[in-house]
Amino acid sequence: MRSVAASVAVALWATWDQERSSALRFPQGSGYKIRMREYPKLPPRLQWIFRHHPVFFITFCTHQRRKVLASNVVHKAFVTFATNAYSDHNIAVGRYVIMPDHLHLFVRGPDDFQLGRWIGMLKQSLGKKIERTGTSPVIWQRGFFDHLLRTNESYSQKWNYVSENPVRAWLVENADDWPYSGEIVTIDRA
Repeated sequence: MRSVAASVAVALWATWDQERSSALRFPQGSGYKIRMREYPKLPPRLQWIFRHHPVFFITFCTHQRRKVLASNVVHKAFVTFATNAYSDHNIAVGRYVIMPDHLHLFVRGPDDFQLGRWIGMLKQSLGKKIERTGTSPVIWQRGFFDHLLRTNESYSQKWNYVSENPVRAWLVENADDWPYSGEIVTIDRA
């Protein structure tokens, strides 16, 4: 049998919980949903700063940093995908470096470009060409890193840093000797 103090505590808790939950809801007729539709999905200033065809610097990695990317088969699949993206959809892949466990690239698309969806298709395309070694069927680390280049940032400075990755990883002595890097479309962004 419940004590009187326990019954009072339960009643007080129920009252407090009901008041708290009603305070968190928007009252009917507040117009919250209508006002939210008035706001654009992107902050308006981004459209002002990055009017047309922004350039993204992208990095994505393999699952558990497995070294499965630096191969002629994957490189050829990447070049084919990027070339088709440009000819079919006006999505320009600029410079890129394919490292054994991650990939860096610069990409620019049309105004309606959906970066996340495009990266997903690129991962899927490359995944079909990667030789599956080991027991894990997972190829890619979830997500990707993207950085929007601003007009005052230097595309060439970022490229100089990225192009030296194979040298810093002791894969080659000179960045120009790395066979899995290049440029698909010239993106003038200096």
